[in-house]
Amino acid sequence: MFKMVRADQAEFDVRQGMSTIFAEGFTQWLGFFSQDPEKIAAAFAHMFVLDQFYVALYQGQVVGMVACTDGISLSVKLDKKELRKHFGFYKGTIAGIFLKKEFETAFVQPLNGAGSIEFVGTAADFRGQGVASQLILHILNHTPYEAYLIEEVADTNIPAMKLYLKLGFEEYKRRQIPIKQAKKIGINYSVSLRYTK
Repeated sequence: MFKMVRADQAEFDVRQGMSTIFAEGFTQWLGFFSQDPEKIAAAFAHMFVLDQFYVALYQGQVVGMVACTDGISLSVKLDKKELRKHFGFYKGTIAGIFLKKEFETAFVQPLNGAGSIEFVGTAADFRGQGVASQLILHILNHTPYEAYLIEEVADTNIPAMKLYLKLGFEEYKRRQIPIKQAKKIGINYSVSLRYTK
């Protein structure tokens, strides 16, 4: 039903579809910059490093995306000029500084043959139809790693947690979010998971 392909090998430019999925999934985290998902999508469309992403396609549209890196290569690269263009000078500059730290961070230590799964997202109209499961299984079967890590899953993201556990991932680390911030964003813990072949 869904066609899985590496994003840089798709037959059309997938950035707009990817950025729409990104905005739908991350608006709660990016609310300071804008509450408008279309504005967020436009601001971040530039950032995807396409050869690090896999997308699920259905009838010419992107319905899901997942990045898989070696933990050293970046899956996204932010352009401050693009962020300023969409968010204005002040918020765009802040986005460039703070989100660079959040999004463009490779692992401190090499992953010793493990892949890093990042930016898992499904288009709103296709949630609950197995898109993310199929994408992650595609990655597990078509990339060379012996183990895979997923970092910083919100403990309150029950659908994602259920999906990862169903696919065989196991929790290996849990980091408490500072109470003030936790109340503001509705997340208590950031969970890290591991899958071993």
